[in-house]
Amino acid sequence: MITERLRLSIGSPPAQKAFGVAFGLVFAAAGAAFALLPFVVDGWLGRAFGADDSCPGASEVSGIPPEMLPPSVRECISDGSWFNGGDGFGPLRLIGLLGIPFMLVGLYLALSALRTAAWLEGTRVTVRTALRSRTADLATATITGGATAYRRNRGTSRESVVQAPTLIASDPAGGPSVTIPLHGVGMAQLPGAQLRALAEALSGNPDGDARTMVTQLRTMADNPLGLTSR
Repeated sequence: MITERLRLSIGSPPAQKAFGVAFGLVFAAAGAAFALLPFVVDGWLGRAFGADDSCPGASEVSGIPPEMLPPSVRECISDGSWFNGGDGFGPLRLIGLLGIPFMLVGLYLALSALRTAAWLEGTRVTVRTALRSRTADLATATITGGATAYRRNRGTSRESVVQAPTLIASDPAGGPSVTIPLHGVGMAQLPGAQLRALAEALSGNPDGDARTMVTQLRTMADNPLGLTSR
């Protein structure tokens, strides 16, 4: 039984990880710029074309009841002048809010590239994604098989969608399940040593599906090319 931490080949290698983080941050920065630019432009337009010294700013009349304000100031409030300047949201600024989802997506992409990983310690496996980490004990968990789709040769004429097997470990007490991809970036399956380590961690699980999974994992490890004998 392996007791030290064994890192599984899930997630991007260092070079692709750095590229993914950089791309996500650039995407987030573009979204942030799109969200902030209308505020800057709207404020500049207000100062350049809509400045009116007779209409005070919100801070100057804060706390004064409207009925005590001069008629000219009340007109400023009623015609919405404040909401076209630096103190509110005009139509141009509302358009800028569309940049917020792009900023959040960029941050998620950067976190996903940076954090996605998985490792095995004894019989406990941990899978970490962009926003959370989940751990399961393979010696006691309920084990099922699954599949996930991913694109191979992305961006080329040979691009195709491939179904890759996964191992799903569910907490018998009803806790969250952990999905372990059995393939890595650019690999049809995990290296043989890692598949055997997962099989060893599952070997003490009394569940019948777990014993079946042990056999399948060892078969995958012994036949990494997926060749069949005739």
